[in-house]
Amino acid sequence: MDPQWLQWAKSLQTMTQTGLTYSKDPYDIVRYEAIRDIAYEMMAVNAHVEVEHIRQLFLEEQGHATPKVDVRAAIFKDNSILLVKERSDGGWTLPGGWADVGESASEAVAREVFEESGYRVRVTRLLGIYDRNKQGHPSSPYYIYKIYFACEIVGGTPTPSSETSDIAFFPQDAIPPLSLPRVTPAQIERFFAMHQHAETAADFD
Repeated sequence: MDPQWLQWAKSLQTMTQTGLTYSKDPYDIVRYEAIRDIAYEMMAVNAHVEVEHIRQLFLEEQGHATPKVDVRAAIFKDNSILLVKERSDGGWTLPGGWADVGESASEAVAREVFEESGYRVRVTRLLGIYDRNKQGHPSSPYYIYKIYFACEIVGGTPTPSSETSDIAFFPQDAIPPLSLPRVTPAQIERFFAMHQHAETAADFD
């Protein structure tokens, strides 16, 4: 769960983003911009970064504020799960990333798997749609929904990318240190259980 200050700051940021989208009154616009700046300053002070860094994070966040969507793939082979090693933090994760406008969630995850691992996959089932804040991940300035799919490999060759430095399959009792902003040990454990019991319904929240 996010600390209280971050919950407040994110609420202020999303309210001002939506307010600036619909407001026509110049005085209201000035007030929304001032409140937005306070939200940025709250994030910057508590994260110990320059306020301009926070401003850049939200530079492209315009229009009615909605959660961002992160898609991830659970791919199994011989009771082992495919993980990729992130260059950014050195942790391992399920391949995936942000969904792009113009593609469905399943199209997005298949693209991300190929970009990060070199494998072509077919999406077989939905495993879960999670509110990131309720899953034990480290705090994030964004509000994020995470969508996990089961996939099977249909082609390709394991190939690192600009974002990943290694690709490997791991059994459940040998999972390496994870990139916790992207996936948690509890989620990996859950997906192994769902892999072993294909009749399990998809998770939510």
